[in-house]
Amino acid sequence: QLQLEESGGGSVQTGGSLRLSCAAPGRTYANYAMAWFRQAPGREREFVAAVAWHVGTTNYADAVKGRFTISQDSSKNTVYLQMNNLEPGDTAVYYCAAYRGLPTELRNLNTPPQYQHWGPGTQVSVSS
Repeated sequence: QLQLEESGGGSVQTGGSLRLSCAAPGRTYANYAMAWFRQAPGREREFVAAVAWHVGTTNYADAVKGRFTISQDSSKNTVYLQMNNLEPGDTAVYYCAAYRGLPTELRNLNTPPQYQHWGPGTQVSVSS
């Protein structure tokens, strides 16, 4: 079982930035695609961004394109989500997720049931 640990959430004002981290202590992401999802109160969990670890290919939800960046640090087995120009609509619990496989195409890897492993989530709150 791949255990994921998110960190970096917090509260910021509109226009602020946060960087989320997702680590799997003692494990490597070499055989996984990694993603970030988020869930706001009363809403379904939604895709934010994904990265194919072995090739570095990325994919983003339209709502975050140009503001969020997903990246990976192989030396630390850590995935990051840099969030800039945050808006109140970005307020949610953010989850790190892992898909076991080596996909070369991420466009269709964007729904929660496709991912086998999940972290507990970290809260991001953006005030106006």
